[in-house]
Amino acid sequence: MMKYKPTIGLEIHAELKTKTKMFCNSLNDPDEVEPNVNVCPVCMAHPGTLPVINKEAVKSVIKVGVSLGGTIATFTEFDRKNYFYPDIPKGYQISQYAYPIVKGGSLLGVDITRVHLEEDTARSSHDQGDYSLVDFNRAGVPLMELVTEPVIHSAEDAGRFGRELQLLLRTLGVSDANMEKGEMRVEVNISISKDENLGTKVEVKNINSFKAAEKAISYEIERQSKILEEGGEIVQETRGWDEKKEETFSQRKKETSDDYRYFPDPDLPKLYLDRVPEFDIDLILKELPELPESKRVRYREAGIKDEDVEVYVSNTMFGHFIDNVLPYLETKEEIQSASNYITSDLMALVREGGEESFVLSPKRFAELIQMGIKGMLSSRGIKDVLVILYKEGGVPQEIAEKHSLLQVRDEALLSKIVDEVLEANVPVVAEYKGGKEASLKFLVGQGMKISKGSADPVMLEEFIKLKVSSQ
Repeated sequence: MMKYKPTIGLEIHAELKTKTKMFCNSLNDPDEVEPNVNVCPVCMAHPGTLPVINKEAVKSVIKVGVSLGGTIATFTEFDRKNYFYPDIPKGYQISQYAYPIVKGGSLLGVDITRVHLEEDTARSSHDQGDYSLVDFNRAGVPLMELVTEPVIHSAEDAGRFGRELQLLLRTLGVSDANMEKGEMRVEVNISISKDENLGTKVEVKNINSFKAAEKAISYEIERQSKILEEGGEIVQETRGWDEKKEETFSQRKKETSDDYRYFPDPDLPKLYLDRVPEFDIDLILKELPELPESKRVRYREAGIKDEDVEVYVSNTMFGHFIDNVLPYLETKEEIQSASNYITSDLMALVREGGEESFVLSPKRFAELIQMGIKGMLSSRGIKDVLVILYKEGGVPQEIAEKHSLLQVRDEALLSKIVDEVLEANVPVVAEYKGGKEASLKFLVGQGMKISKGSADPVMLEEFIKLKVSSQ
């Protein structure tokens, strides 16, 4: 089959984490299960009502724009996007067209076209048989839309971008961006061509996860390639994604901006963002938390391996913990060891006890790691002390002493243990003398068993070598 170059652009919507809706005082509560309770005459479009702009929502989009390195508009306005559907109570959606809040910027090397602000629609459910229901709790919730340039060329890169944007929104605290709750939604535009010219664009909607987005893109590339190979033409259209069948299906002919008859909303004022003190770019820059890519650089420079870095960047709780542990550690060896225990043993303890059980002292944890580096505790001893330290608190040194977990380095005692091992395993000693290196590991293991894991394995091995060579 002839190879085609895929070109992908993304349109990503994210509900903003504000107290109230975009143009009224109704609560913005994505966890509300009772339908049609967070509503008012404004978001239900009763005659005579007037919308008022949510300042915090505008500021949230500016934060995103600044974080992406985009250009923040000095002037913006809201428009009416006209279309009729049961989930649009007014018969139009308040959105932005000609003057978005943010233009340009990039993320993971993907250029951004624009980021603008609009209101969300109501939520429709069509599983009632011969009728549908509409829940207006979501109607009017602040919705950020980000549009990328068509510069993505693989399903994997599209998924990677979506996950990185989700992480950025959570880091900024402007959105929880949970796709399973519909707080973040992805639409993909896909075309294929033989050369650098763009092919006919197909939009795919109804995507509820990044994995589904990747599958939808891969499916469309294959579907469009087959059509062209058979001499057909790609139709510009909007398609849906069928999660069960893992395939796209035609929904409707693709609309253009002319179909929506955009015009400035006469009920809302024009916004001169540079005249609003809270929107001052320098002030917002100072308010920003450390961004994901900056964290990655810092953790890597500290000596943390890449897979652990992603844990700390994506998980706020563990990221906060390692940040509090690092000041107590002095060498990269200590840092790497600490990270290994955090991303394995400590994470297992948190999963077992729940996040509310995570009250471990960063200082005491660092002391435990340093005891291991100094040879005072074996890896088994560190794990055992960590369990007690996590569940009961205390001082690592005292815990180790109380439970006889300190690593034995006493030469006289180790010599006695080795004598016992060699006497009990004469055939294995003979194999080792004959050049079988695995036998040495077995003898060391027997010594560790006799010492109940408390012997220093390095010293134990040296004593075995020494005594066997002198026989």
